[in-house]
Amino acid sequence: MPGDLPVILHHFDESPFSEKIRLVFGLKKIAWTSVLISRIMPRPDLMPLTGGYRRTPVMQIGADIYCDTQCIIRELERCFPTPTLFPGGNEGLALASAMWTDKSFFQNTVNLVFGSLADKVPQSFIEDREKLRGAKFDIAAMTAAIPQMRDQYRAHVGWVETQLADGRSWLGGNEVSLVDINAYMNLWYVRSNLPIADELLAEFPRVRAWEARVRAIGHGARTEMSTAEALEVGRNSSPRTQEAGDPHDANGRKVGDLVDVRPDDYGKIAVRGRIVSLSAHGIAIRRHDDIAGDVVVHFPRAGFLVTPAG
Repeated sequence: MPGDLPVILHHFDESPFSEKIRLVFGLKKIAWTSVLISRIMPRPDLMPLTGGYRRTPVMQIGADIYCDTQCIIRELERCFPTPTLFPGGNEGLALASAMWTDKSFFQNTVNLVFGSLADKVPQSFIEDREKLRGAKFDIAAMTAAIPQMRDQYRAHVGWVETQLADGRSWLGGNEVSLVDINAYMNLWYVRSNLPIADELLAEFPRVRAWEARVRAIGHGARTEMSTAEALEVGRNSSPRTQEAGDPHDANGRKVGDLVDVRPDDYGKIAVRGRIVSLSAHGIAIRRHDDIAGDVVVHFPRAGFLVTPAG
């Protein structure tokens, strides 16, 4: 348990990855603090805490900062183990499901959503996402690809329908798990943005019923805090992460090494710090910021690059 420190989520309500974490809060009945950030940069009160990492969401517990939903979910499961996100002992497969839902399924969903919205997408959002991606955010190409994106979305949703074909309530069986939350994100994103969501699910009755069950989980007990207040919480706290090395690290990294950590796909902004803890699944680095003070920033290993600081 985080003890006396609030569980703070830096997010915006339209963020699909944030919706995953909000559902985890709901499933575990967690009281949490919402810090609403802008959909686009700048985010002057958040960047001192993350060291430049700008993907959404970010979770904060005091001066420990958790980046990426993989990392956030692991910490929430550790702090709030009941009910578990991994009933039936399927933790490995449940965690690995994010490589499907967050990458190929989500990329398909993004193209379908923004291709359908077309000229309704603000130019400021397009420019921000081009900086985030390091590539053109080509709305015209997405619009032209809508027929193919609908085909692929149908295939992804069809896998969910197939998994539910034996009458089970949840993708892993009779208990809700992280697999449900991971997959649901993409349906939520389409439903939140496109009036054709029902049309796209018309042939999938089991998915429609499952979608309603996931939605009913809710978001837990939410209160609000400003970005400035969250920054003050970090500045007035000390990181609680204990040093822990990894004797099996394939590259011989050790506690105290100065490294850069960055995503391997988009938002490739390096965050620099000294290793505090290291494992096959996560890395935490200590850094000092003139505004935020001393913080420890946590990242997953899958989907992230760790390189010696040059």
